[in-house]
Amino acid sequence: MQTAKQSCINPTLMRHTRFIARTVFVQNNDVEAACRVLNRILGREDILDQFRRTRYFEKPFQFRRRINFERCKAIYNEDMDRKIQFVLRKNRTDPFPGAS
Repeated sequence: MQTAKQSCINPTLMRHTRFIARTVFVQNNDVEAACRVLNRILGREDILDQFRRTRYFEKPFQFRRRINFERCKAIYNEDMDRKIQFVLRKNRTDPFPGAS
C-alpha cells in the first residue's frame, strides 16, 4: 500500500535523483551562465580538484603530504568554526568572557 507522498513522486524521477543535484538548466540560450553555475557546483564538491590530481601520477610522499595537510586543515577549520560559534552565540550572561 502506497502512502499519498509516495504516489505523488514520479517513478522516473526516483531513478534519477542522484543526478538532479548536478543538473544545470540553460535559460534563454545563456550557455556561459550555465557553465559558470556548473563550474561552481563542481568546484564546491571538489570534483575539479580530484580531476586535476588524477591527471598526473602523484608520488606516495606527495600523497601522504596532501592527506596530512587536508587532515590538519579540517581540524583547524572545525576548531575555528567552534570558536566562532562560541563567540557569536546569543543570550550570554557575560557577553565578553575574560574581558573584565
